[in-house]
Amino acid sequence: MAKPYINRPMDTKQIENIGGATLDAVTSIGRMTLFFISGVACIFVRPFQLDKIFDHTWFIGAKSLFVIVLTGLFTGMVLGLQGYYTLVTFGSEAALGAAVSLSIIRELGPVLSAIMITARAGSAMAAEIGVMRISEQIDALETMQIHPIRFLFSPRIVAALISFPLLTAIFDVVGIFGGYLTGSLMMGINQSVYMDKVVESVRTIDIFGGFLKSFVFAIVVTTICCYRGYYTHLSTTQGYGAKGVSMATTNSVVQSCVYILIVDYIITYFLV
Repeated sequence: MAKPYINRPMDTKQIENIGGATLDAVTSIGRMTLFFISGVACIFVRPFQLDKIFDHTWFIGAKSLFVIVLTGLFTGMVLGLQGYYTLVTFGSEAALGAAVSLSIIRELGPVLSAIMITARAGSAMAAEIGVMRISEQIDALETMQIHPIRFLFSPRIVAALISFPLLTAIFDVVGIFGGYLTGSLMMGINQSVYMDKVVESVRTIDIFGGFLKSFVFAIVVTTICCYRGYYTHLSTTQGYGAKGVSMATTNSVVQSCVYILIVDYIITYFLV
């Protein structure tokens, strides 16, 4: 005989856990929003921190150049190889230049550039600011009446807004060249046909969309990484000290990559 169904109320502890997690999420979103607004507002406060902007542009941009060039080259070569064997099935291998250039300029260029910069520079930003927090250097800045967000976050976001689009452009050019190496020099596609298809297929809206994504990714990555490092001490799950900094760095990279993909989908949806 089947037992009668008993409608048991949800355990109070479960309700508390759900409510606590919801409040923590809302609090974190609000704190990050205020952190971003404060950092952007401080950009326009005199005196301008040009020396720090140059230093962070060198760190985020110039020092990421090698990994961007290497990633772009092999991404283009792989696209050229896979694209050739796909298009040759339909007798359309002449369109390889268009396939490679549009894939890189629209999607792979901005997305892979942002992910590589996050892995190299974003993690370093989160770790550096996190160490400053646990070693009470940020408290010392506040004691000396130096705005810590203006000192630590504002120059970095300006540097990221400069570096991300430039590195994306380099990635695009190198990636198209990588596709040319594979398609023309290895697979025998006519070199003029490859480049003509690149020129014919790429439109202004494609280039605009790629740069728009790189600007948004710069804001997303810099905000998340600096925020995670700045508020390392407030996380109850990460711990404190070296463990807290390591977890903050890991979470900043993971969250940045996830949000890059989410934002990429949203922007693509409105541009298509």
